[in-house]
Amino acid sequence: MNQATCKAEHIAVGTEILLGQITNGHARTISDELAREGFFLYYHTAVGDNLERIKDVFRIASERSNTVIVTGGLGPTADDLTKEALAQYLERELVTSHEALSALESFFAKRNKTMPPENKKQAQCVAGGELIENPNGTAPGQYVYAGGVHYFLLPGPPLEMKPMLTNSVLPRMSEWFSQNQLQSRILHFCGIGESTVDEAVSDLLQRPNPSLAPLAGEGEMLLRITAHDTEESTAQDLIAQLEHELQRRFQDFIYGTDEDSLPSVVGRAAINGAASVSFAESCTGGLMASMVTQIPGSSAYFAGGVVAYNNDVKASVLGVDTDILDNYGAVSAQTASAMAEGVRRLTGSTYGVSITGIAGPSGGTEEKPVGLVFGAISSFDGGVRMVRMMHSGSRMQIQIRSAKRMLWELWRSLRTKSR
Repeated sequence: MNQATCKAEHIAVGTEILLGQITNGHARTISDELAREGFFLYYHTAVGDNLERIKDVFRIASERSNTVIVTGGLGPTADDLTKEALAQYLERELVTSHEALSALESFFAKRNKTMPPENKKQAQCVAGGELIENPNGTAPGQYVYAGGVHYFLLPGPPLEMKPMLTNSVLPRMSEWFSQNQLQSRILHFCGIGESTVDEAVSDLLQRPNPSLAPLAGEGEMLLRITAHDTEESTAQDLIAQLEHELQRRFQDFIYGTDEDSLPSVVGRAAINGAASVSFAESCTGGLMASMVTQIPGSSAYFAGGVVAYNNDVKASVLGVDTDILDNYGAVSAQTASAMAEGVRRLTGSTYGVSITGIAGPSGGTEEKPVGLVFGAISSFDGGVRMVRMMHSGSRMQIQIRSAKRMLWELWRSLRTKSR
């Protein structure tokens, strides 16, 4: 096997991508496929339908990558310029491929149609290149090698691009490049700020293998560990070693890995501890209950919930003393505690969880600003644990962050009792 290392780049051509009219779905597809095969993809670039800018992108890519996969710009219209740009950048001619022209004519003939004259443009190829068959459309792909760089030109439609990538591009790359076993694991954090995590892992972020990268999440954060080796077991061992170190540093702030979510780990912990839970929600409007009930089988541990948005409902349904509401207000530790105890008694659950706060954008005061949220967890043994939160962001962001924080706090309580 050739031991050269792949340094791949993807270029998506199309002004519609830059205008936000379509998403660059090819970026994910190509990333997934190359990672699965053990090839390194270092760059994604999007460029509009402009000849000079496409040539500039080719120049930049050729200076830093040895494999360039291009999607889009192979159609019959005047703004389909990928082949023209590559030919001019490489200082080569565009020539008509009789093989491609024959395939185009056959494509239309089989459908009892006359080929429009403009489609002949799709039979043009960069001189010295090889055609890549497109069994699902009119635009053939092309492979060109120049200056130590492998160029693959693929059509934009996903149903055409994906089979060509799988059947023509990846097999060639397997012949040229060593294939590492790329393995990764994602650690999920909650209850701790991103800047705090970044500072705590600053000594680990520059490691090349395994590498560590923070990922953004709403109401939580993630760290991705990635390792590579010719042997899968070695890559997995590298991940396990770094994960162990992160678990040592952060302990319960890490609630799960990979496909875990806060609702799923809450469910597992509740089942393991033979516990049931119920929610009393004000500012989150039932969001916690919605998150938990998205997990199949949640009826095994979720007893029910009350959206007590109005103070009258807090008092009449949850049994919150009106003196508490009058003296401390709906947004207070005292009200949150009474709501949690009330919903636990109402449903007969092992744990009752409450949230009350000011999600905004209006309603805040100097004493109780927008983003102030109180939560409480009432347990079967009579204890109540309070949580005070101060969130920023939009109304929805405050609601999501509050709901996730209280699910994490509930998970901690469930874990403690089941140990």
